[in-house]
Amino acid sequence: MPPVRHRKVLILGYRAVGKTSLAHQFVEGKFVECYEPTVESTYNKMVVVGKDEFQLQLVDTAGQDEYTILPHSFIIGIHGYVLVYSVTSLRSFQVVKTLHDKLYESRGKTRMPVVLVGNKADLALQSREVRTDEGKKLAESWGAIFLESSAKESQMTQGVFTKIIEEIDRVDNSYGRSTGCSLM
Repeated sequence: MPPVRHRKVLILGYRAVGKTSLAHQFVEGKFVECYEPTVESTYNKMVVVGKDEFQLQLVDTAGQDEYTILPHSFIIGIHGYVLVYSVTSLRSFQVVKTLHDKLYESRGKTRMPVVLVGNKADLALQSREVRTDEGKKLAESWGAIFLESSAKESQMTQGVFTKIIEEIDRVDNSYGRSTGCSLM
């Protein structure tokens, strides 16, 4: 078996979009109904993607807004980003665009492994403010993966973190190298 690979992923988004709920649901398999606002928490979980085993370290950040100055710790040593907005909040969708722009500038305009997540999809019928196609379109403009999820109902929570691992390796060009192509 190949050695365990380490991946550090930052979860970013506006306040109360469900960043901590996604992390809890993924790591512990349960939805936490009520908790104090996050300052910053770290979660670790072993994940198997394909034939590879990963030690995934999730950094759950406090909610940001468009005025937040991103610390160097959000850039250095981070392999990928899960950017989360709530499908019930247009404001959170606008903030996630600003966060992506700031990350892109801070990283030197290099390709970033990103998964854009529209969370709270379980609430969509009665209170949706961001359409699915708007999320898809934004993710496409970034060259990112897009998913809608519900941390409460555990929809796509595993998929979000599997996708970011795949995206990190795709961007780093080290995942699934046996494509049949060879350099001459």
